[in-house]
Amino acid sequence: MAYKLYNAPQSTCSQRVRFVLNAKGLPFAEEKLDLLAGDQLKPEYLAINPNGVVPTLDHDGNIVVDSSVIIEYLDEVASQSSNFTPKDPVKRAAMRSLMRFIDEMPAAAVRVPTFNLAFLPRFAAMSEDEFIAFAESKPLRKEFMLAMGRKGFPQKEMDSAVTRLRRSYERMDESIESSGGPWLLGKDITLADIAVMPAIVRMADLNRESDWADLPRVAKWYELIRAQPAFKPTYYPGSLLTERFPHLRKGAA
Repeated sequence: MAYKLYNAPQSTCSQRVRFVLNAKGLPFAEEKLDLLAGDQLKPEYLAINPNGVVPTLDHDGNIVVDSSVIIEYLDEVASQSSNFTPKDPVKRAAMRSLMRFIDEMPAAAVRVPTFNLAFLPRFAAMSEDEFIAFAESKPLRKEFMLAMGRKGFPQKEMDSAVTRLRRSYERMDESIESSGGPWLLGKDITLADIAVMPAIVRMADLNRESDWADLPRVAKWYELIRAQPAFKPTYYPGSLLTERFPHLRKGAA
């Protein structure tokens, strides 16, 4: 079986898929795209993923898009190795319900601080015409980009995103408590844990780890996910925003 992953090092959705591939010990070729340079909008990439986003998995010529779909696909086709989907149908339904919540809440909300704090200097340097052309070229994120603009999202939007993330941490805490933990659905790590992982890592990278400091179950969950053998190869050098954007580092002027 040959796996090729089109992704970006700092992409939270890409990080989900890399974690599953690494955890399962599946060798894969990696095509790294520079999203700020617009690699995901080139005709050759749009030919395999018309959404113009990462990641995209090529498995023996079969193309699978959308990170949530890809990680479920990998758990089905490579079930002989580490498996992250509960066998019990009730628990499996609970996992999928959590994954829908994660895609709707933290995975979406984390884009606002990501763009405002990390990417905005790049867009602010563009002319208005250049920015609009760049935004208009995005099949799936055009409205998001236009809403942000060259000056970024207003404080109201930032506050709303942080509030939605806080509700996500609380939902995680409730899930860990009701399941008995230490993972969201009990003693075994599932795709739900992997799906939410990049959003939590992203906020920690943006120096917001204190946002869940009063939720010890979530803090312990974060320690456990970082201790997983697949974590380090997933977050190889260059995967964190602070590694690519020096202005985000503590003490930066």
